[in-house]
This record gives sequence, C-alpha cells and structure tokens, in this order.
Amino acid sequence: MTQSQLNRRHVLQAIGATGALAVAGCLGGDTEENSAGTDEPAAEEGLPAAKTADVDRIARDPTDIPPPVDWDEPREHDVTIRTERVTAEIEPGVTFDYMTFEGQVPGPMVRVRRGDRVNLTFEVPEDLNVAAHNMDFHAVYGPGGGADATTIAPGDDPTQISFTADYAGVFIYHCAIPNMDQHISSGMFGSILVEPEDGLPEVDTEYYLGQHEIYTDGDVGEKGHHGFDFDAMLAEQPTYVVFNGQAYGFAPDGGQPMQAETGETARVYFANGGPNLLSSLHPIGNVWSRYYRDGDLLTEPERNIETAPVAPGTTAAAEMEFPVPGPVKIVDHALTRAARRGALGVIDVSGEPTRDVYDEDP
Repeated sequence: MTQSQLNRRHVLQAIGATGALAVAGCLGGDTEENSAGTDEPAAEEGLPAAKTADVDRIARDPTDIPPPVDWDEPREHDVTIRTERVTAEIEPGVTFDYMTFEGQVPGPMVRVRRGDRVNLTFEVPEDLNVAAHNMDFHAVYGPGGGADATTIAPGDDPTQISFTADYAGVFIYHCAIPNMDQHISSGMFGSILVEPEDGLPEVDTEYYLGQHEIYTDGDVGEKGHHGFDFDAMLAEQPTYVVFNGQAYGFAPDGGQPMQAETGETARVYFANGGPNLLSSLHPIGNVWSRYYRDGDLLTEPERNIETAPVAPGTTAAAEMEFPVPGPVKIVDHALTRAARRGALGVIDVSGEPTRDVYDEDP
C-alpha cells in the first residue's frame, strides 16, 4: 500500500458522516441520473423513469450456500469479496441503485469451521463504484471486526486481512463506513457461518435469507426509479422491507418460491441487516422445530418456536419439517411489512403426506 493510499484511508476513517457522504458522491446537486445514464434536471413531480436493470434479479438464490463442513482439522480459506453497485428492480417497474457485495443481496455466505484461518481480500473496483466501503465481520476479534483495515475507496489497491474464526455461530458482516446505515440499507450485508468443531446436524435443504429495509423517495409500488431518502431513514420509515433485496422475490406472483419435498428437514440461516428494524421471524403454517437464537450454535436449540425476534445486526438459524404438501410462508410478523412492503417468502412443498396431521377435506 502506498503512503497516499494509506493517508486516504485514514481520512475516510476519520471524517464524519456528512464528509463521508460527500466523498462517496452521495450529496449531489439538483440533478438526477436518467435511464440513459446522463444528467437531467430533477423532475418537479413524480419519479424519474425506471432505469435499465444491470441484473435479472438482485435477490441471491437462497440455496446459494457453501456445502457443510466435512473436515476435522483447521484449514485456511482464501476468500475474495468485491463491492459492486448495480441497478435492479425492487419489484417490477421499480428500480433502485443497490450497493452490494458481489452483485447480489445478501452478500455471499462464508462458511468455515471453528479454528479455521480466513485470508480475506477485499476489493472496490473503480469502474463499478462511487463510494468508499469496508467490511465489519461480527465474528472477527479485531479493530472494527476488520473494518479499520479494509476501508478503501474506488481506485485503491485491494486490501487484505487474515483472521481465525474463533467463535462458533452464525454472524453478520456489513459495510461500516460512517454512513453505514445507508450502505446496509442499500444491500451491503451478509453472513459468515462458523460451524462448531463437531459440525451441525444434517438436514436435507438449507436456505439463506437476509432482511433489510429500503428507504426511497417514492411510495410502495410507485413505478419509476427510486432514489435513496435520508429523511425517511432518519425517521425509520422504510418504503420497503424485503428478503434478499427484492419485494416478494420468493413468492409465486412474479417471484421464485423456494422448493422442498415432504419428509424433508430444512434449515434457514436468517440475517437481519436492518439497519434499524427488529424482525419478528415466523413461518406461517409451520413452527421452528429447533431454533438457534441469535445464531448461537453451541446452546441446545429452543423447540417449537412460533415467532422469534431477530434484532438488526444479528442472525438466527432455524429448522423445520414438512410432513404435508403446500406452501409455508416465511414472514416478518410485523404484518404490514409482509402484506404491503415485501417481507414474505414462500417454500413450495410438494409430495405426498408423510403422516396424518392435516386434511383440507376431511
């Protein structure tokens, strides 16, 4: 790292939120970027036209999870994570400029065993970003969970840290520059799973979901391109509350439901990025048969939990069985968020009943 890059990083760490926003290019004038990428005067009323999306779906596939740990001695993992700013649809006809780790929300899951060494390379490519970023791993013992050492701006060389995964559990990671609330709201969070030395109970299916709020200058469902609204964030009044960056992205109507078969056991790794709202995690038509509160994988799980709080900046792991076919809906049971703001996903369970627990036509 050159001395000029080091000085730049120290400036970014030291400035306050307003200064950071200015450096990040977040405080513009009275112009807005249109769908063609040029600057035009901001419209007096209504939203600009929706932009062309850079990706088909902002939502990370909930089955995009590394395989379970199958080693019994500590090993090293070389992990590279890049930031990427992408325009995508929150819902059809509604676009938003997301900040992401690796182009989707949530960021990729990192999965290791307790005692493993992680060699992390963090990159902020100049051609894909207009902001400074870093990574704070809640599983990391060190300054800022690694945030201090990983703080870089576009054009800086990649930075590297190395840490031992000393704490078993499921943990959040997120961007943590001074305006971290905006960056997390815009999609910059994910999970690191540190399995205990003896591993986790085997399940048939695993899902990875991340909830967060999106604060925009438009209304729910209003067509067009939504900009970020700092006043709404300060008031903690989100436009959308979503799973994996997308409103109803795992629902049948326009989404891609998760899939399961009767007789299977599933585990959900759930991260509440926030940045502000507590989630009330509930499976409609089922219960969490084993619930690992706050991502605690060492304590005996709680049993048959209906609804459980997941604070912003933490996680849960939860298991359930599927004895009969039909949809199981995962929601934030602050139900306006599920019914109107996007926080609902569906597991479409198919197959024959495995036991007589429910009959629609007795």
